[in-house]
Amino acid sequence: MKKTTAEYSQLIELTLAGSREAYGELYEATIQDVYKAVRFLVSGAADAEDVVQEIYIELHRSLGQYDGGRAFRPWLMGLTMRQIHAYRRRSWRQLRIVTRMEQTSQRMEHDFAGDVVERLANRGLIELVEGLPFKQKQVIILHYLYEYAQEEIAVILEIPLGTVKSRLHAALQKLRRKHKVNTFKLGKVEELHEA
Repeated sequence: MKKTTAEYSQLIELTLAGSREAYGELYEATIQDVYKAVRFLVSGAADAEDVVQEIYIELHRSLGQYDGGRAFRPWLMGLTMRQIHAYRRRSWRQLRIVTRMEQTSQRMEHDFAGDVVERLANRGLIELVEGLPFKQKQVIILHYLYEYAQEEIAVILEIPLGTVKSRLHAALQKLRRKHKVNTFKLGKVEELHEA
């Protein structure tokens, strides 16, 4: 069950006062959403585990900067997205430095909760979303999977609202046009979230 902003604030205060139990409770209340976001945006289960670990280390370091007047979950999702970006930058640098190794085609394991599959309608649509450019995939996941409003996504990703709207539009167009998605199924997803 999701906690209220006040409950998160109380856990943060206790954590900052040194309570390991409070941080454990904060972890348990947020790990499922954090893991799902990382798993969608980072290929490879081992890499995803590393990124999740880095997120919670950074969360512990950053708790003193949390503004109790803001909603906690979008703040945490912003921290999560920044850590994913940092991981992607490191990976890109390593890829350029290290000689090209044999690439294996590794598809994302569908080891996350069934509700993800239901919200994205079907496995075929998930595969299409996986094929989107990272920035488009990011806004699609935040909007349709986590049901954040476009304004919240702008805050989470620290980009203008117009950029969020254009990325969503471009991603949906790409899903429709380039991959010939069944418009009826995609339309049902849009109707749920655009109302």
